[in-house]
Amino acid sequence: MFEQQKTSRIAVLMTCHNRRETTLSCLEALYEQELPENFFLEVYLVDDGSIDGTGEAVREKYSNIHVLQGDGSLYWCGGMRFAWTVAMKENYDAYLWLNDDTKLLPGAIKTILATKREVRLKKGRYGIIVGSCRDPETGKHTYGGRLKRNRYSRIADQPLLPDKRILPCDTMNGNIVLIPAEVCGKLGNLSPEFTHALGDIDYGMRACRAGVPIWIAPGYLGECKHNSKIRPWTNPEVSLTERWKNLCSPLGLPPRQWYVYTKRHFGWVWPFHFIKPLIRVLFPSPWTWKNR
Repeated sequence: MFEQQKTSRIAVLMTCHNRRETTLSCLEALYEQELPENFFLEVYLVDDGSIDGTGEAVREKYSNIHVLQGDGSLYWCGGMRFAWTVAMKENYDAYLWLNDDTKLLPGAIKTILATKREVRLKKGRYGIIVGSCRDPETGKHTYGGRLKRNRYSRIADQPLLPDKRILPCDTMNGNIVLIPAEVCGKLGNLSPEFTHALGDIDYGMRACRAGVPIWIAPGYLGECKHNSKIRPWTNPEVSLTERWKNLCSPLGLPPRQWYVYTKRHFGWVWPFHFIKPLIRVLFPSPWTWKNR
């Protein structure tokens, strides 16, 4: 008799805020994906206080999606943590992070699942699988895996473009990321110290420290425009008060969260890295404030 193939369940984790059409477009591309046999997706979407009808539109079009309600204070990390906390109660085989401004390309899910299987078979252990994104208009690389400049570097700030084969990396952006249940059991959820940014990078850095490898799937799996490179907290054209307020906002670089991140990952040189944003707020330069 033939052995029946095990059913694999994957929870897709998403969070959104006031971009109804973008969110619906993301979900449409997700549900157009062709899945391998006996694989099933279940979506957990946090609507973080949207006032543009995003949550209602999703419920109306996709009655099978778990729409969780936030109050507008969760942002990316908080929303993803919320979705993941609820999903983990159902013991899925894997968890897929998916940004709502990311549109999956045809075959993306099959590729990322095939990469997960390849890593398990060839490397002998589970790892995090990252999907790379390109700009929908220019085709240029936008998000995906990140590398340290060299083995002595503390910062993984170099984008790693995908290849035809799987590639190892040091951490990742959170646009398209597959976390197998075995990895989730070891690392847990996103760190509660982070509100919006840094949580995805921190998770990858924690994974490497725990001996969990991170691999980039072959080719581009999604399209997503790059967020603005402008950092208002380094803009010399605004007052110091406004620069400080922007730095401390969830969309800036809150000093407490930056402190946690630098102390956790930068070793004995962490005070040097921690103070750099504070210096840039106090002494902004016209030629640096639009840098990434």
